[in-house]
Amino acid sequence: MKKWIAFAVLGIALMGFNMSDEAETVSYKCLIQTINYSGEGAYVIVSLMNPEGNYEETLYILGEDPEWYHMIDEWWAFFGKKKRSTDGITGATIAGGERKVFVLDIPSDKFDKGYKLRFETSVEDQKYFPADLEIALDGELGGDKYEGTGYIQQLRLVKN
Repeated sequence: MKKWIAFAVLGIALMGFNMSDEAETVSYKCLIQTINYSGEGAYVIVSLMNPEGNYEETLYILGEDPEWYHMIDEWWAFFGKKKRSTDGITGATIAGGERKVFVLDIPSDKFDKGYKLRFETSVEDQKYFPADLEIALDGELGGDKYEGTGYIQQLRLVKN
């Protein structure tokens, strides 16, 4: 009986440790619209960039076919170094003039510390934009309209 109680206490303590060890996130709906262009659907990579301008985490990928990931040069140099899972963070590509909505879970401890969201875009046999759009994680995001410099016409973030 004493062993059972000891295991139960240990289990509860470990569960509490694991829960508090997980980083909290803030969820935002991301509404993205591309410019009108002809050709294949755009791959969009949403990354968390640290204050030094280096990749820290891939938050979302529009483009489910990993066969083409290596064509997104700057991101692939970070992401492709290790076999990483894209489960739960991918969706279909987005064609010219289309709109899509997806959810971004941003670590809450990255706000107001110099971090940015980077939206990187690429279309097969067309131009690649390593920083189509960057958004500083200063203060609370939401409601503002952001304009890209490549395939992204506009983007909005709304707190979920």
